[in-house]
Amino acid sequence: MSEAALNSSNPFSQDDLKALTDADMLRVNQVISDNLASPVVLINQLSQHIILSGGKRLRPMLVMLTARACDYRGDEDALLAAVVEFIHTATLLHDDVVDDSEMRRGQQTASTIWGNEAAVLVGDYLYSRAFQMMVRADSMEIIALLADTTNTIAQGEVLQLLNVNEADTSEENYHNVIYGKTACLFEAACKIGAILAKAGAVSEKALQAYGKHLGIAFQLVDDALDYSAQSEELGKNVGDDLAEGKPTLPLIYAMQHASSEQQALIREAIEQGSSQHFDEINKIVHDCGALSYTFEQAREQAALARKAIAGFKDGIYKQALLFLADYSVERSY
Repeated sequence: MSEAALNSSNPFSQDDLKALTDADMLRVNQVISDNLASPVVLINQLSQHIILSGGKRLRPMLVMLTARACDYRGDEDALLAAVVEFIHTATLLHDDVVDDSEMRRGQQTASTIWGNEAAVLVGDYLYSRAFQMMVRADSMEIIALLADTTNTIAQGEVLQLLNVNEADTSEENYHNVIYGKTACLFEAACKIGAILAKAGAVSEKALQAYGKHLGIAFQLVDDALDYSAQSEELGKNVGDDLAEGKPTLPLIYAMQHASSEQQALIREAIEQGSSQHFDEINKIVHDCGALSYTFEQAREQAALARKAIAGFKDGIYKQALLFLADYSVERSY
């Protein structure tokens, strides 16, 4: 990402973010590695396949950054960052089974390699491991937060399932889905940092709002990239959302603004879960302004994320959080 793409008042870069977070993320990765160990070989193989296969580690990074932004100097941030990553990974394992996905982060999904049964059960293992770990942090407030969050994630996934192949899904329903499946874990990750630092209700609320808007922006861009990126960049097959019959915002907008003939084509694709006419639908999404609309919605959410932490004291960690708000929109994968 070029600096020109970023807010001119924040000349922070990806290199700056890496330099700032490398030491803390090494701590997180060590906690992850230490807690993946199981006497059951398949659990080790499958969980390491997905957790150690890359990914942005954005959610655990948010725990570390927000804790630092609130002047936390203890050790439990790495433990809880790892908990957040385990919860996220469990949802990915379950998602790939539900969606029958073949690619994740540029490689075969765990369910493709080991089968659906193993992927679901190891996802359950990671959930239970996450709760074992969070108990060690000895904070009922954080346990309650993450218990509520995992429940909201599950509800979001069920709501998304109900919307599959439903061409008349409303924008409101779509936003309920992306809050549940994505934004609420961003929200929790950011609030954890404030709770750990005992930063008080005002800071907790501000960082919670930051995380929510950041997560929504992130998912909006993810859904837009399914119609604008290359498979090699995206780490999954472009057009997967259409093939899975998911009515994401670009399709919802197109269903409202394209011609009746174009709407009929999109409806058929969603209801049948088919990417057979992806190129034609992709052109419709671009031509009717659906992609521009989705990215504009993401930019608005990123702006709300920045606004939420405007009252925080200036410093390197606030700069990093502001950078991530920009990055959520400007990224290409």
